[in-house]
Amino acid sequence: MNTTTHTTTPANPTTDAAARTHWDAIVIGSGIGGLVCAAYLAVGGKRVLVAEQGAVAGGNSHVFRRRRAYEFDVGVHYLGDCGPDGILPAILDGLGLRGRVPYEEMDPDGFDRIVAGGTTLDMPADWKRYRERLQEACPADAAGIDTFLDVVAGLGAERRDAIVSAADLPMAELQRLAPQSVAWGRRTLTELFDHCALSTRARTLLAAQSPNYGMSPDEATVATHATLIDHYVRGAYYPQGGGQMLASGLLEVIRAHGGALRTRARVTRIAIEEGRTRGVEFADGTGATAPVVVSNADYRRTMLELVGEDRLPRRLAAKTRDARMALPWATVYVALDKDIERHANVWWYRGEDIGRYYEDLRSGAPSSTTDFLFMSFASGKDHVGRRICPPGHSNFQLMTLCPPGLERWGVADGGTYRDDPVYRKEKARLTEAVLDAAEEVLGPFRGHITHLETATPLTQERYTLSTGGTPFGMAQWGATGARPDTATLIEGLHIAGANTRYGNGITGSAVSGIACAGQILGRRLMHEVHSGSVLGDPALLPDRGADWDPLAVSRGLSPRGPA
Repeated sequence: MNTTTHTTTPANPTTDAAARTHWDAIVIGSGIGGLVCAAYLAVGGKRVLVAEQGAVAGGNSHVFRRRRAYEFDVGVHYLGDCGPDGILPAILDGLGLRGRVPYEEMDPDGFDRIVAGGTTLDMPADWKRYRERLQEACPADAAGIDTFLDVVAGLGAERRDAIVSAADLPMAELQRLAPQSVAWGRRTLTELFDHCALSTRARTLLAAQSPNYGMSPDEATVATHATLIDHYVRGAYYPQGGGQMLASGLLEVIRAHGGALRTRARVTRIAIEEGRTRGVEFADGTGATAPVVVSNADYRRTMLELVGEDRLPRRLAAKTRDARMALPWATVYVALDKDIERHANVWWYRGEDIGRYYEDLRSGAPSSTTDFLFMSFASGKDHVGRRICPPGHSNFQLMTLCPPGLERWGVADGGTYRDDPVYRKEKARLTEAVLDAAEEVLGPFRGHITHLETATPLTQERYTLSTGGTPFGMAQWGATGARPDTATLIEGLHIAGANTRYGNGITGSAVSGIACAGQILGRRLMHEVHSGSVLGDPALLPDRGADWDPLAVSRGLSPRGPA
Protein backbone atom coordinates (compact mmCIF):
# COMPACT_ATOMS: atom_id res chain seq x y z
CA MET A 1 0.00 0.00 0.00
CA ASN A 2 1.36 3.42 -0.94
CA THR A 3 0.53 6.79 0.57
CA THR A 4 0.44 9.66 -1.90
CA THR A 5 1.29 13.16 -0.65
CA HIS A 6 2.06 16.49 -2.26
CA THR A 7 5.50 18.01 -1.88
CA THR A 8 8.55 19.06 -3.83
CA THR A 9 11.01 17.75 -1.21
CA PRO A 10 13.57 15.48 -2.97
CA ALA A 11 14.06 11.87 -1.89
CA ASN A 12 17.82 12.39 -1.43
CA PRO A 13 19.64 15.00 0.62
CA THR A 14 21.07 17.95 -1.28
CA THR A 15 24.75 18.49 -1.78
CA ASP A 16 24.51 21.56 0.46
CA ALA A 17 23.09 19.45 3.29
CA ALA A 18 25.80 16.83 2.84
CA ALA A 19 28.52 19.49 2.98
CA ARG A 20 27.11 21.37 6.00
CA THR A 21 29.40 21.19 9.02
CA HIS A 22 27.21 22.40 11.91
CA TRP A 23 24.10 20.58 13.08
CA ASP A 24 21.78 20.54 16.06
CA ALA A 25 22.41 16.82 16.49
CA ILE A 26 24.62 14.17 14.90
CA VAL A 27 23.64 10.49 14.99
CA ILE A 28 26.49 8.00 14.54
CA GLY A 29 25.20 4.93 12.74
CA SER A 30 21.99 4.29 10.83
CA GLY A 31 20.54 1.25 12.54
CA ILE A 32 16.87 1.42 13.47
CA GLY A 33 17.64 2.90 16.91
CA GLY A 34 19.66 5.71 15.38
CA LEU A 35 17.17 6.42 12.59
CA VAL A 36 14.17 6.50 14.94
CA CYS A 37 16.01 8.88 17.25
CA ALA A 38 17.10 11.07 14.33
CA ALA A 39 13.56 11.15 12.90
CA TYR A 40 12.00 12.24 16.21
CA LEU A 41 14.67 14.89 16.73
CA ALA A 42 14.00 16.12 13.19
CA VAL A 43 10.22 16.40 13.67
CA GLY A 44 11.00 18.06 17.01
CA GLY A 45 12.73 20.90 15.15
CA LYS A 46 16.37 19.78 15.22
CA ARG A 47 18.62 19.79 12.16
CA VAL A 48 20.02 16.25 12.22
CA LEU A 49 22.90 14.58 10.42
CA VAL A 50 23.05 10.77 10.31
CA ALA A 51 26.62 9.57 9.73
CA GLU A 52 26.87 6.03 8.38
CA GLN A 53 30.20 4.29 7.75
CA GLY A 54 28.72 2.03 5.05
CA ALA A 55 27.08 2.78 1.72
CA VAL A 56 23.49 2.00 2.76
CA ALA A 57 21.46 2.96 5.82
CA GLY A 58 19.55 0.46 7.92
CA GLY A 59 22.07 -1.47 10.00
CA ASN A 60 20.68 -4.95 10.61
CA SER A 61 17.42 -3.99 8.88
CA HIS A 62 19.04 -3.46 5.49
CA VAL A 63 18.76 -5.76 2.48
CA PHE A 64 21.11 -6.75 -0.32
CA ARG A 65 20.42 -7.98 -3.85
CA ARG A 66 22.01 -10.65 -5.97
CA ARG A 67 21.81 -11.69 -9.65
CA ARG A 68 19.11 -9.07 -10.29
CA ALA A 69 16.66 -11.70 -9.09
CA TYR A 70 16.90 -12.04 -5.31
CA GLU A 71 16.69 -9.72 -2.32
CA PHE A 72 17.89 -10.95 1.07
CA ASP A 73 17.06 -9.47 4.47
CA VAL A 74 20.03 -9.24 6.81
CA GLY A 75 18.16 -9.06 10.10
CA VAL A 76 14.42 -8.63 9.63
CA HIS A 77 12.94 -12.12 9.69
CA TYR A 78 9.77 -11.28 11.56
CA LEU A 79 8.42 -8.53 13.79
CA GLY A 80 6.14 -8.89 16.79
CA ASP A 81 3.35 -6.68 18.14
CA CYS A 82 2.49 -4.91 14.86
CA GLY A 83 -1.29 -4.98 15.25
CA PRO A 84 -3.49 -1.87 15.68
CA ASP A 85 -2.16 -1.33 19.22
CA GLY A 86 1.42 -2.33 18.39
CA ILE A 87 4.51 -0.56 19.62
CA LEU A 88 6.50 -0.42 16.36
CA PRO A 89 3.53 0.83 14.29
CA ALA A 90 2.91 3.52 16.92
CA ILE A 91 6.52 4.69 16.68
CA LEU A 92 6.38 4.91 12.89
CA ASP A 93 2.84 6.31 12.74
CA GLY A 94 3.85 9.08 15.16
CA LEU A 95 6.29 10.29 12.51
CA GLY A 96 3.56 10.47 9.86
CA LEU A 97 4.41 7.11 8.26
CA ARG A 98 1.02 5.43 8.68
CA GLY A 99 0.37 3.26 5.63
CA ARG A 100 3.88 3.66 4.25
CA VAL A 101 5.25 0.60 6.09
CA PRO A 102 2.54 -2.09 5.77
CA TYR A 103 2.82 -5.40 7.61
CA GLU A 104 1.75 -8.87 6.56
CA GLU A 105 0.63 -11.09 9.44
CA MET A 106 2.09 -14.57 9.73
CA ASP A 107 -0.07 -17.55 10.65
CA PRO A 108 -1.44 -16.80 14.15
CA ASP A 109 -1.82 -20.53 14.79
CA GLY A 110 1.84 -21.27 14.14
CA PHE A 111 4.27 -18.56 13.09
CA ASP A 112 7.22 -20.47 14.63
CA ARG A 113 7.73 -24.22 14.47
CA ILE A 114 9.98 -25.54 17.23
CA VAL A 115 11.60 -28.91 16.55
CA ALA A 116 13.75 -30.34 19.34
CA GLY A 117 14.83 -33.95 18.95
CA GLY A 118 11.60 -35.86 18.50
CA THR A 119 9.29 -33.08 19.74
CA THR A 120 7.51 -30.52 17.55
CA LEU A 121 5.57 -27.50 18.83
CA ASP A 122 3.87 -24.84 16.71
CA MET A 123 3.99 -21.44 18.42
CA PRO A 124 0.64 -19.60 18.30
CA ALA A 125 -0.15 -15.94 18.86
CA ASP A 126 -2.24 -16.81 21.90
CA TRP A 127 -1.17 -17.44 25.49
CA LYS A 128 -3.91 -20.04 26.14
CA ARG A 129 -3.06 -22.17 23.09
CA TYR A 130 0.66 -21.80 23.78
CA ARG A 131 0.15 -23.12 27.32
CA GLU A 132 -1.99 -26.03 26.11
CA ARG A 133 0.52 -27.09 23.46
CA LEU A 134 3.42 -26.97 25.87
CA GLN A 135 1.51 -29.10 28.39
CA GLU A 136 0.55 -31.58 25.68
CA ALA A 137 4.21 -31.92 24.72
CA CYS A 138 5.36 -32.19 28.37
CA PRO A 139 2.40 -33.51 30.42
CA ALA A 140 4.54 -34.25 33.50
CA ASP A 141 5.55 -30.56 33.56
CA ALA A 142 2.01 -29.17 33.42
CA ALA A 143 2.09 -27.48 36.85
CA GLY A 144 5.56 -26.05 36.32
CA ILE A 145 4.60 -24.73 32.89
CA ASP A 146 1.61 -22.97 34.47
CA THR A 147 3.86 -21.26 37.00
CA PHE A 148 6.46 -20.37 34.37
CA LEU A 149 3.98 -18.84 31.93
CA ASP A 150 2.18 -16.92 34.67
CA VAL A 151 5.47 -15.22 35.49
CA VAL A 152 6.50 -14.66 31.86
CA ALA A 153 3.11 -13.38 30.69
CA GLY A 154 2.78 -11.08 33.69
CA LEU A 155 6.30 -9.73 33.42
CA GLY A 156 6.02 -9.23 29.66
CA ALA A 157 2.85 -7.19 30.11
CA GLU A 158 4.46 -5.12 32.87
CA ARG A 159 7.48 -4.36 30.70
CA ARG A 160 5.31 -3.34 27.77
CA ASP A 161 3.18 -1.10 29.97
CA ALA A 162 6.35 0.58 31.24
CA ILE A 163 7.51 1.20 27.66
CA VAL A 164 4.17 2.62 26.56
CA SER A 165 3.86 4.92 29.59
CA ALA A 166 7.47 6.12 29.10
CA ALA A 167 7.58 6.92 32.80
CA ASP A 168 9.84 5.58 35.53
CA LEU A 169 7.79 4.18 38.38
CA PRO A 170 8.78 5.37 41.85
CA MET A 171 10.26 2.57 43.94
CA ALA A 172 7.29 2.66 46.31
CA GLU A 173 4.94 1.82 43.41
CA LEU A 174 6.96 -0.95 41.78
CA GLN A 175 5.82 -3.77 44.05
CA ARG A 176 2.16 -2.89 43.55
CA LEU A 177 2.20 -2.14 39.81
CA ALA A 178 4.95 -4.49 38.60
CA PRO A 179 5.21 -7.40 41.04
CA GLN A 180 6.63 -9.92 38.55
CA SER A 181 9.30 -7.43 37.47
CA VAL A 182 10.35 -6.94 41.09
CA ALA A 183 10.36 -10.67 41.85
CA TRP A 184 11.89 -12.04 38.64
CA GLY A 185 13.01 -9.27 36.29
CA ARG A 186 16.77 -9.50 36.96
CA ARG A 187 16.96 -13.18 37.82
CA THR A 188 18.10 -15.62 35.15
CA LEU A 189 15.88 -17.82 33.06
CA THR A 190 17.58 -20.88 34.57
CA GLU A 191 16.59 -19.72 38.05
CA LEU A 192 12.94 -19.62 36.95
CA PHE A 193 13.27 -23.04 35.31
CA ASP A 194 14.63 -24.41 38.59
CA HIS A 195 11.87 -22.71 40.60
CA CYS A 196 9.28 -24.39 38.36
CA ALA A 197 11.11 -27.79 38.54
CA LEU A 198 10.95 -28.13 34.76
CA SER A 199 12.32 -31.07 32.80
CA THR A 200 15.10 -30.75 30.23
CA ARG A 201 12.60 -31.10 27.37
CA ALA A 202 10.31 -28.40 28.77
CA ARG A 203 13.25 -26.03 29.24
CA THR A 204 14.34 -26.59 25.67
CA LEU A 205 10.89 -25.89 24.22
CA LEU A 206 10.44 -22.80 26.38
CA ALA A 207 13.89 -21.38 25.59
CA ALA A 208 13.98 -22.47 21.94
CA GLN A 209 13.72 -18.87 20.69
CA SER A 210 16.53 -17.66 22.96
CA PRO A 211 18.92 -17.25 19.98
CA ASN A 212 16.71 -14.21 19.23
CA TYR A 213 18.75 -12.45 21.92
CA GLY A 214 21.94 -14.53 21.69
CA MET A 215 22.13 -15.61 25.34
CA SER A 216 21.82 -18.92 27.15
CA PRO A 217 19.18 -19.45 29.87
CA ASP A 218 21.81 -19.15 32.59
CA GLU A 219 22.81 -15.64 31.51
CA ALA A 220 19.60 -14.17 30.02
CA THR A 221 17.25 -12.52 32.49
CA VAL A 222 13.61 -13.48 32.82
CA ALA A 223 12.78 -9.92 31.77
CA THR A 224 14.68 -10.34 28.50
CA HIS A 225 12.89 -13.58 27.70
CA ALA A 226 9.47 -12.36 28.81
CA THR A 227 9.74 -9.24 26.66
CA LEU A 228 10.57 -11.37 23.62
CA ILE A 229 7.78 -13.92 24.10
CA ASP A 230 5.16 -11.29 24.92
CA HIS A 231 6.25 -9.40 21.80
CA TYR A 232 5.50 -12.32 19.47
CA VAL A 233 2.45 -13.71 21.27
CA ARG A 234 0.86 -10.37 20.32
CA GLY A 235 1.23 -11.46 16.69
CA ALA A 236 4.09 -12.08 14.25
CA TYR A 237 4.41 -9.96 11.12
CA TYR A 238 6.68 -9.27 8.17
CA PRO A 239 7.05 -5.83 6.54
CA GLN A 240 5.78 -5.90 2.98
CA GLY A 241 8.68 -5.02 0.73
CA GLY A 242 11.28 -6.31 3.21
CA GLY A 243 13.27 -4.81 6.04
CA GLN A 244 14.58 -1.87 3.99
CA MET A 245 11.07 -0.40 4.14
CA LEU A 246 11.74 0.60 7.75
CA ALA A 247 14.95 2.53 7.09
CA SER A 248 13.66 4.16 3.91
CA GLY A 249 10.52 5.45 5.63
CA LEU A 250 12.51 6.89 8.51
CA LEU A 251 14.91 8.57 6.08
CA GLU A 252 12.00 10.13 4.22
CA VAL A 253 10.94 11.73 7.50
CA ILE A 254 14.47 12.88 8.40
CA ARG A 255 15.04 14.51 5.01
CA ALA A 256 11.58 16.03 4.82
CA HIS A 257 12.27 17.80 8.13
CA GLY A 258 15.66 19.22 7.17
CA GLY A 259 18.01 16.37 8.08
CA ALA A 260 20.49 14.42 5.97
CA LEU A 261 22.22 11.06 5.66
CA ARG A 262 25.95 11.04 4.98
CA THR A 263 27.27 7.62 3.94
CA ARG A 264 30.85 6.32 3.82
CA ALA A 265 31.37 8.64 6.78
CA ARG A 266 33.06 6.64 9.50
CA VAL A 267 33.34 8.52 12.78
CA THR A 268 36.73 8.05 14.44
CA ARG A 269 36.32 10.38 17.41
CA ILE A 270 33.64 12.16 19.39
CA ALA A 271 34.92 15.65 20.12
CA ILE A 272 34.61 16.50 23.81
CA GLU A 273 35.57 19.73 25.55
CA GLU A 274 35.10 20.55 29.23
CA GLY A 275 32.93 17.48 29.79
CA ARG A 276 30.50 17.97 26.94
CA THR A 277 30.25 16.96 23.31
CA ARG A 278 31.17 19.35 20.53
CA GLY A 279 30.75 17.13 17.48
CA VAL A 280 32.56 14.33 15.63
CA GLU A 281 35.68 13.70 13.58
CA PHE A 282 35.58 11.54 10.44
CA ALA A 283 38.12 9.10 9.06
CA ASP A 284 38.83 11.37 6.07
CA GLY A 285 40.04 14.15 8.38
CA THR A 286 36.90 16.29 8.21
CA GLY A 287 34.51 16.95 11.05
CA ALA A 288 31.08 18.24 12.00
CA THR A 289 29.95 20.09 15.09
CA ALA A 290 26.81 19.70 17.17
CA PRO A 291 25.86 20.15 20.84
CA VAL A 292 24.19 16.72 20.80
CA VAL A 293 25.73 13.46 19.59
CA VAL A 294 23.79 10.18 19.63
CA SER A 295 25.81 7.02 19.14
CA ASN A 296 23.94 4.16 17.52
CA ALA A 297 27.29 2.42 17.21
CA ASP A 298 28.56 -0.50 19.28
CA TYR A 299 28.63 0.64 22.94
CA ARG A 300 32.12 -0.68 23.71
CA ARG A 301 33.58 1.01 20.62
CA THR A 302 31.69 4.20 21.42
CA MET A 303 32.98 4.54 24.97
CA LEU A 304 36.44 3.00 24.71
CA GLU A 305 37.43 4.27 21.26
CA LEU A 306 35.26 7.17 20.10
CA VAL A 307 35.12 8.81 23.52
CA GLY A 308 38.35 7.34 24.82
CA GLU A 309 39.03 5.22 27.85
CA ASP A 310 41.02 8.06 29.41
CA ARG A 311 37.86 10.21 29.57
CA LEU A 312 35.86 7.62 31.51
CA PRO A 313 35.72 6.95 35.25
CA ARG A 314 37.93 3.97 36.06
CA ARG A 315 35.05 1.68 37.10
CA LEU A 316 32.99 2.45 33.99
CA ALA A 317 35.98 1.87 31.73
CA ALA A 318 36.74 -1.47 33.39
CA LYS A 319 33.13 -2.62 33.30
CA THR A 320 32.82 -1.71 29.63
CA ARG A 321 36.15 -3.26 28.70
CA ASP A 322 35.21 -6.49 30.50
CA ALA A 323 31.66 -6.67 29.13
CA ARG A 324 30.75 -10.02 27.60
CA MET A 325 29.03 -9.85 24.25
CA ALA A 326 26.02 -11.90 23.22
CA LEU A 327 26.71 -14.76 20.82
CA PRO A 328 27.14 -14.06 17.11
CA TRP A 329 25.24 -15.55 14.18
CA ALA A 330 26.37 -17.05 10.91
CA THR A 331 23.86 -16.91 8.05
CA VAL A 332 23.65 -18.92 4.86
CA TYR A 333 21.53 -17.17 2.22
CA VAL A 334 19.88 -19.60 -0.19
CA ALA A 335 17.86 -19.21 -3.37
CA LEU A 336 16.26 -22.13 -5.22
CA ASP A 337 14.66 -22.50 -8.63
CA LYS A 338 11.66 -24.19 -7.00
CA ASP A 339 9.07 -23.14 -4.42
CA ILE A 340 9.48 -25.12 -1.20
CA GLU A 341 6.22 -23.60 0.13
CA ARG A 342 7.39 -22.91 3.66
CA HIS A 343 5.92 -20.05 5.70
CA ALA A 344 6.53 -20.48 9.43
CA ASN A 345 10.00 -19.96 10.84
CA VAL A 346 11.66 -23.15 12.03
CA TRP A 347 13.72 -23.40 15.23
CA TRP A 348 15.45 -26.76 14.90
CA TYR A 349 17.60 -28.48 17.53
CA ARG A 350 19.27 -31.82 16.99
CA GLY A 351 18.72 -32.76 20.64
CA GLU A 352 16.39 -31.86 23.49
CA ASP A 353 18.91 -30.32 25.91
CA ILE A 354 19.32 -26.62 25.17
CA GLY A 355 21.49 -26.14 28.24
CA ARG A 356 24.03 -28.63 26.91
CA TYR A 357 23.86 -27.00 23.47
CA TYR A 358 24.88 -23.63 24.91
CA GLU A 359 27.59 -25.20 27.08
CA ASP A 360 29.14 -26.82 24.01
CA LEU A 361 28.81 -23.56 22.06
CA ARG A 362 30.51 -21.48 24.76
CA SER A 363 33.33 -23.99 25.03
CA GLY A 364 34.15 -23.44 21.37
CA ALA A 365 34.69 -27.15 20.86
CA PRO A 366 34.95 -27.96 17.13
CA SER A 367 32.08 -29.95 15.65
CA SER A 368 31.52 -31.50 12.26
CA THR A 369 27.76 -31.03 12.53
CA THR A 370 25.34 -28.17 13.13
CA ASP A 371 23.12 -28.81 16.15
CA PHE A 372 20.87 -25.74 15.83
CA LEU A 373 19.30 -23.86 12.93
CA PHE A 374 16.88 -20.98 12.59
CA MET A 375 15.21 -21.06 9.18
CA SER A 376 13.39 -18.02 7.81
CA PHE A 377 11.48 -18.19 4.50
CA ALA A 378 11.14 -14.67 3.08
CA SER A 379 9.47 -15.96 -0.09
CA GLY A 380 6.71 -17.47 2.05
CA LYS A 381 6.06 -14.31 4.08
CA ASP A 382 5.87 -11.40 1.67
CA HIS A 383 3.24 -11.92 -1.00
CA VAL A 384 3.57 -8.36 -2.30
CA GLY A 385 7.30 -7.64 -2.53
CA ARG A 386 8.38 -8.11 -6.15
CA ARG A 387 12.13 -8.26 -5.54
CA ILE A 388 12.41 -11.23 -3.15
CA CYS A 389 12.63 -13.85 -5.90
CA PRO A 390 11.11 -14.77 -9.27
CA PRO A 391 7.78 -16.65 -9.32
CA GLY A 392 8.23 -20.32 -8.54
CA HIS A 393 11.56 -19.74 -6.77
CA SER A 394 12.41 -19.73 -3.05
CA ASN A 395 14.44 -17.33 -0.92
CA PHE A 396 15.38 -18.32 2.61
CA GLN A 397 18.01 -17.91 5.30
CA LEU A 398 19.64 -20.61 7.42
CA MET A 399 21.12 -19.21 10.62
CA THR A 400 23.12 -20.72 13.44
CA LEU A 401 24.86 -19.38 16.51
CA CYS A 402 28.66 -19.37 16.61
CA PRO A 403 31.06 -19.67 19.55
CA PRO A 404 32.34 -16.36 20.94
CA GLY A 405 35.62 -14.95 19.71
CA LEU A 406 37.24 -14.75 16.30
CA GLU A 407 40.09 -17.19 16.82
CA ARG A 408 38.32 -20.13 15.18
CA TRP A 409 38.18 -18.09 11.96
CA GLY A 410 41.95 -17.73 11.94
CA VAL A 411 41.74 -13.97 12.48
CA ALA A 412 42.66 -12.16 15.68
CA ASP A 413 40.73 -9.01 14.82
CA GLY A 414 38.39 -7.69 12.17
CA GLY A 415 41.12 -6.81 9.67
CA THR A 416 41.72 -8.41 6.28
CA TYR A 417 40.34 -11.93 6.39
CA ARG A 418 38.33 -12.86 3.30
CA ASP A 419 41.27 -14.42 1.45
CA ASP A 420 42.81 -16.02 4.53
CA PRO A 421 42.99 -19.81 3.93
CA VAL A 422 41.98 -20.71 7.50
CA TYR A 423 38.97 -18.40 7.26
CA ARG A 424 37.91 -19.75 3.87
CA LYS A 425 38.23 -23.35 5.08
CA GLU A 426 36.17 -22.73 8.23
CA LYS A 427 33.54 -20.78 6.28
CA ALA A 428 33.22 -23.62 3.75
CA ARG A 429 32.99 -26.20 6.56
CA LEU A 430 30.25 -24.25 8.31
CA THR A 431 28.31 -23.73 5.06
CA GLU A 432 28.29 -27.46 4.31
CA ALA A 433 27.32 -28.37 7.89
CA VAL A 434 24.42 -25.90 7.78
CA LEU A 435 23.20 -27.24 4.43
CA ASP A 436 23.43 -30.81 5.72
CA ALA A 437 21.31 -29.92 8.76
CA ALA A 438 18.80 -27.98 6.65
CA GLU A 439 18.31 -30.94 4.32
CA GLU A 440 17.53 -33.10 7.35
CA VAL A 441 14.55 -30.82 7.93
CA LEU A 442 13.55 -29.68 4.44
CA GLY A 443 14.62 -32.65 2.35
CA PRO A 444 17.19 -32.51 -0.48
CA PHE A 445 17.43 -29.15 -2.24
CA ARG A 446 21.10 -28.73 -3.21
CA GLY A 447 20.33 -29.61 -6.83
CA HIS A 448 18.03 -26.59 -7.06
CA ILE A 449 20.34 -23.92 -5.59
CA THR A 450 20.64 -20.85 -7.80
CA HIS A 451 22.42 -18.65 -5.27
CA LEU A 452 24.39 -19.48 -2.12
CA GLU A 453 26.21 -17.04 0.13
CA THR A 454 27.45 -17.19 3.72
CA ALA A 455 27.92 -14.34 6.18
CA THR A 456 30.06 -15.03 9.24
CA PRO A 457 30.48 -13.05 12.47
CA LEU A 458 33.40 -11.31 10.75
CA THR A 459 31.01 -10.17 8.02
CA GLN A 460 28.72 -8.71 10.69
CA GLU A 461 31.64 -6.96 12.37
CA ARG A 462 32.88 -5.52 9.08
CA TYR A 463 29.52 -4.00 8.17
CA THR A 464 28.32 -2.85 11.60
CA LEU A 465 31.57 -2.61 13.62
CA SER A 466 29.91 -4.64 16.37
CA THR A 467 32.29 -6.14 18.90
CA GLY A 468 32.62 -9.88 18.31
CA GLY A 469 30.29 -9.75 15.31
CA THR A 470 27.08 -10.02 17.34
CA PRO A 471 23.89 -8.12 16.41
CA PHE A 472 22.61 -8.38 20.01
CA GLY A 473 24.97 -6.15 21.96
CA MET A 474 26.25 -6.97 25.42
CA ALA A 475 25.23 -10.09 27.32
CA GLN A 476 26.75 -8.89 30.58
CA TRP A 477 27.77 -5.36 31.57
CA GLY A 478 28.51 -5.55 35.26
CA ALA A 479 25.55 -6.94 37.20
CA THR A 480 23.16 -9.49 35.68
CA GLY A 481 20.66 -7.75 33.43
CA ALA A 482 22.41 -4.38 33.63
CA ARG A 483 22.63 -2.29 30.47
CA PRO A 484 23.29 1.41 29.92
CA ASP A 485 20.52 3.99 29.66
CA THR A 486 20.38 6.32 26.68
CA ALA A 487 22.02 9.16 28.66
CA THR A 488 25.72 9.12 29.48
CA LEU A 489 27.90 10.94 32.01
CA ILE A 490 29.12 13.23 29.20
CA GLU A 491 26.81 16.17 28.62
CA GLY A 492 25.27 16.03 25.16
CA LEU A 493 26.28 12.41 24.46
CA HIS A 494 23.51 9.83 24.23
CA ILE A 495 23.24 6.16 23.24
CA ALA A 496 20.65 4.34 21.14
CA GLY A 497 20.41 0.78 19.87
CA ALA A 498 20.82 -2.85 20.84
CA ASN A 499 23.15 -2.23 23.80
CA THR A 500 20.72 -0.12 25.82
CA ARG A 501 18.36 -1.22 28.57
CA TYR A 502 15.51 -1.29 26.05
CA GLY A 503 16.78 -4.53 24.52
CA ASN A 504 17.79 -5.67 21.08
CA GLY A 505 15.98 -6.58 17.90
CA ILE A 506 14.13 -4.15 15.65
CA THR A 507 11.47 -3.11 18.16
CA GLY A 508 13.84 -2.93 21.13
CA SER A 509 16.18 -0.73 19.10
CA ALA A 510 13.28 1.43 17.89
CA VAL A 511 12.10 1.91 21.49
CA SER A 512 15.63 2.94 22.49
CA GLY A 513 15.58 5.50 19.69
CA ILE A 514 12.31 7.15 20.69
CA ALA A 515 13.32 7.02 24.36
CA CYS A 516 16.62 8.71 23.52
CA ALA A 517 14.91 11.43 21.49
CA GLY A 518 12.39 11.94 24.29
CA GLN A 519 15.20 12.36 26.80
CA ILE A 520 16.87 14.98 24.59
CA LEU A 521 13.62 16.84 23.88
CA GLY A 522 12.23 16.47 27.41
CA ARG A 523 9.04 14.69 26.27
CA ARG A 524 7.33 11.35 26.91
CA LEU A 525 7.30 10.63 23.19
CA MET A 526 6.39 6.93 23.40
CA HIS A 527 3.36 7.73 25.52
CA GLU A 528 2.34 10.52 23.14
CA VAL A 529 2.48 8.47 19.96
CA HIS A 530 0.98 5.31 21.47
CA SER A 531 -1.93 7.52 22.54
CA GLY A 532 -2.40 8.52 18.90
CA SER A 533 -0.40 11.73 18.49
CA VAL A 534 1.19 12.31 15.07
CA LEU A 535 4.20 14.57 15.46
CA GLY A 536 5.55 14.40 11.90
CA ASP A 537 3.81 16.04 8.95
CA PRO A 538 2.72 13.44 6.36
CA ALA A 539 2.19 16.24 3.80
CA LEU A 540 5.96 16.80 3.69
CA LEU A 541 6.75 13.24 2.65
CA PRO A 542 7.63 12.56 -0.99
CA ASP A 543 5.46 10.83 -3.53
CA ARG A 544 6.27 7.20 -4.25
CA GLY A 545 6.05 6.40 -7.93
CA ALA A 546 5.78 2.99 -9.55
CA ASP A 547 9.58 2.66 -9.66
CA TRP A 548 10.10 3.74 -6.03
CA ASP A 549 12.89 1.71 -4.46
CA PRO A 550 13.50 1.61 -0.69
CA LEU A 551 17.14 0.62 -1.22
CA ALA A 552 17.78 3.66 -3.43
CA VAL A 553 16.15 5.91 -0.82
CA SER A 554 18.51 4.47 1.80
CA ARG A 555 21.66 5.61 0.05
CA GLY A 556 23.15 8.94 1.05
CA LEU A 557 25.52 11.61 -0.13
CA SER A 558 29.01 12.44 1.01
CA PRO A 559 30.80 15.74 0.41
CA ARG A 560 32.38 13.98 -2.59
CA GLY A 561 29.05 13.05 -4.17
CA PRO A 562 26.72 10.03 -4.28
CA ALA A 563 27.66 6.97 -2.23
